[in-house]
Amino acid sequence: MSKTIIVSNRLPISLRHRNGRFEFKPSAGGLATGLGSIYKEGENIWIGWPGNTVEDPEQRAEIILELHDLKMAPVFLTKEDVEEFYEGFSNETLWPAFHYFTQYMVYNPKHWEAYVRVNEKFCEAILKKAGPEDTIWVHDYQLLLLPQMLREKLPNATIAFFQHIPFPSYEIIRMIPWRKQLLEGMVGADLIGFHTYDDMRHFLSAVGRITGLSSESGYIQAENRIINVDSFPMGIDYYKFANQAKSRKTQSIVREFRKQVEDQKLIITIDRLDYSKGIPQRVQAFAQLLEQHKELHGKVSMIMIVVPSRDKVQSYKELKEEIDLLAGRINSEYSTLNWKPVHYFYRSFPFEELSAFYSMSDIALVTPLRDGMNLVCKEFVASKTSQTGVLILSEMAGASKELQDAVLVNPNDRQGVVDAIYNALSMKPAEQKARMVSMQESLKKYDVFQWVKVFMDRLAHVKAKQAELTSKDVDAKVMGEIEAAFQKAKRPILFLDYDGTLTGFVTNPKNALPDAELKSIIKNLSAKAEVVIISGRDKDTLGTWFKDQNVDLIAEHGVWVKKKNEKGDWKLYAEIEDGWKDDIRQIMEYYVLRTPGAFIEEKHHSLVWHYRKVESGLGDLRMRELFSHLKYMARGHNLQVLEGNMVLEIKRPDINKGRAATAIMKDQEFDFILAVGDDWTDEDTFKAMPKNAYSIRVGYAYTQANYNIKSVKQVRQLLAKLGS
Repeated sequence: MSKTIIVSNRLPISLRHRNGRFEFKPSAGGLATGLGSIYKEGENIWIGWPGNTVEDPEQRAEIILELHDLKMAPVFLTKEDVEEFYEGFSNETLWPAFHYFTQYMVYNPKHWEAYVRVNEKFCEAILKKAGPEDTIWVHDYQLLLLPQMLREKLPNATIAFFQHIPFPSYEIIRMIPWRKQLLEGMVGADLIGFHTYDDMRHFLSAVGRITGLSSESGYIQAENRIINVDSFPMGIDYYKFANQAKSRKTQSIVREFRKQVEDQKLIITIDRLDYSKGIPQRVQAFAQLLEQHKELHGKVSMIMIVVPSRDKVQSYKELKEEIDLLAGRINSEYSTLNWKPVHYFYRSFPFEELSAFYSMSDIALVTPLRDGMNLVCKEFVASKTSQTGVLILSEMAGASKELQDAVLVNPNDRQGVVDAIYNALSMKPAEQKARMVSMQESLKKYDVFQWVKVFMDRLAHVKAKQAELTSKDVDAKVMGEIEAAFQKAKRPILFLDYDGTLTGFVTNPKNALPDAELKSIIKNLSAKAEVVIISGRDKDTLGTWFKDQNVDLIAEHGVWVKKKNEKGDWKLYAEIEDGWKDDIRQIMEYYVLRTPGAFIEEKHHSLVWHYRKVESGLGDLRMRELFSHLKYMARGHNLQVLEGNMVLEIKRPDINKGRAATAIMKDQEFDFILAVGDDWTDEDTFKAMPKNAYSIRVGYAYTQANYNIKSVKQVRQLLAKLGS
C-alpha cells in the first residue's frame, strides 16, 4: 500500500545533547502542527535532519530506533555539511537572494557542492523508505534539487514541493550561477506550491526564461508530463491559539504582566533575528512616534521579542548589536522611574507566555521588509478573543494578501508606519471589532489543516490529469502495436509534420535542415510506404530540403502540393485572394518595430510573425497584443489567426493541413495511416483522419490525436523502427 513521506531540512523535533546522551524536544512550529495529521497516519513517515551532529555509529543507531517509534527517520549531517550546505549555500546564497537582500549573497562553489551533496544524502535516505507509487512532499529552499533527483530514481512517484519563503523575480534569480540547476530540480515535482500568486508568477517567469519550458494557466509543459504551479496561503491552528488565550494559565499570566505595565497601551513585536524582518526600522519608527507625539510618553510601550538565530554569522551579530543600541538609546532617552518605552527580550518564551503577550497587547506591529507568509500576525489575530486590538501589517508579508482588514503599511515608509501606530492607538472599538471579526473568520476557514487538505487534493487532481494524458502515451506496447500493423499493411501512408516533429526548433528557422539521421529514416520509410511531409514551411525551402527523397510534399499548410509520381513543379492546390495582406502586414510590421528580434515571413496564403529570437516574456506579451489586434481584423477578411510554437500565423480558415491530407487520400485505399504533428495546425490533420488511423501529437498538450509522444527523439525512434 502506498504511503506519504514528508521531507524537510529539519525534523519536527530538536535533538539536544545533555549529560552525555541525546534527548528530543518536539517542535511547536505551524508546519509540524499541520503535517501531524499526515505523517502520524498508517505507514507514513517524516524524513529530515534532527538538528544536531551525531558522529558515533552506536548513538546514530539508537537515535534511528527512537525516531522510528515517533514515525520519523533522520538524515545525519556532518559538521562540514551544516556549515557549507545549511549555513553556507542555503542561508548565505538562497536566503538573501529570495528575500531581495542581494548585498549579502555569497557565490561559493564549495558551498554549492555541499548543497548538491546534502540533497543527494536526502535522496538516498528517502529511497530507503520509498516505494515506486509513494507520495513524497518536499519542503523549502534547502532542498530545491531533491524533486528532480527523486524523479530520476522513482519516475512514477507522486512528488510535491512547497516553498515557505518568497520566490524572487527573474532579475534576482538570474544572479545565482547555479540558477538553471535549481529550477530544474524544482520541476522534478508534479505540484509546486508557494504562499502567494506573486511568488508563483515569479517562478513561472524564471522557469520560462532560464529553462525554456513553456507554461499556460499555471501548468508547465515538461518533456513527459505536465507540472502544476499554484499558490496555497498557509494558515495556523486557529483554535490552538484562541483556546490558549482563554485558558486560566494564560489569563493568570496576563494579570501578572498587567500589574507591571498598569494601563499603558502595549505594542507587541515578535521576530526571529533576521535582516529580512525590518527590526531596526521598526524601532526607529517607534522612536519617531515618541519624538513627534510627546503626549504618548508614559502611555505606550513596545514589547519587543527577538528570538536568537544564527548569531555566530557576522551580519547577524552586527544586526543584534544595532538592535541593542537602538533599544538602549530609546530607553536611555525617554525612560522614567515608572515607564520604560521598550521592553526588549532577546530570547524565546514558553507558549503560554507568548499567548499572554498577544492577548494583552493593543497593537501587533508586524513589519518585515520581505516575508513568505509570516504567521505571527495570524497568531495575534487568533489570540484576540476579546475581538479588540489592531494589526499593523507590512505589505511585503505574504499574509497581507489575505488579511486585508489589517492596517497595511510599507515598512520602508517610516512616517507611514508612525502614522499607522498613532491612528491605531486611537481607533474606535467598533472599528477594531469589525476588522478583527473579519480577519478571524478568514483564519478559521483557511487554517493549517485546510491548507494541507487543499494542497493534497490539488496534488491528486494533477496526478489524475497526468494519468489522462499518459493513458495516451506511446509506450513500448503502443509502439509494438503500431509496428505490427505497419508490417502487415499492404499500402501504408504516413503524414509527417516537419518542425517540432521530425526536427527540433532552432533560433533561426532557416537552420533547421534535415540531418543525416533524418534523411536516412525518410529514405528507408519511403521504400516501404507512401510518405507525405506536410508542413507550414514555404514550398521552396521544403522542395530544396527533400529534393532527393521519394516523398510527397505539402507546403504552407496545404496551399502547395508536389507529388513524387507526377512530373513538373509544385501545383497550387487552392487559388486564394490575398488583397488582405497589405493591411495585416502593416500591423505586423508595427509590432516588429516594437519588438527587437521579431520578423515577418510571407507565404503564398499567409503571413507569419516569428518571435523565437525575442527576449522571453516580451515575446509572449507582444504576441498576445498582436493576437488580439489580428483577431479583430480577421473577422472582416474571413481569416483565421493561429498560434504556433513561437509564431503567430494568419490565413484563410478553409486552407489547412487536414483538407490537404484528405485530398491526397481521395479515391485511394490505405490499410495503414499514421499522422504525426506537434502544434495546433496539426489538429486539422488529426481531425481529418479516418477512425482506424494512428494519430500522434508530440508533447503533452490536449489533442484530437489518439496518442501523445514525448519528443522529437522518440518520433525518430518510432519511424526508424517502422523503416528498418
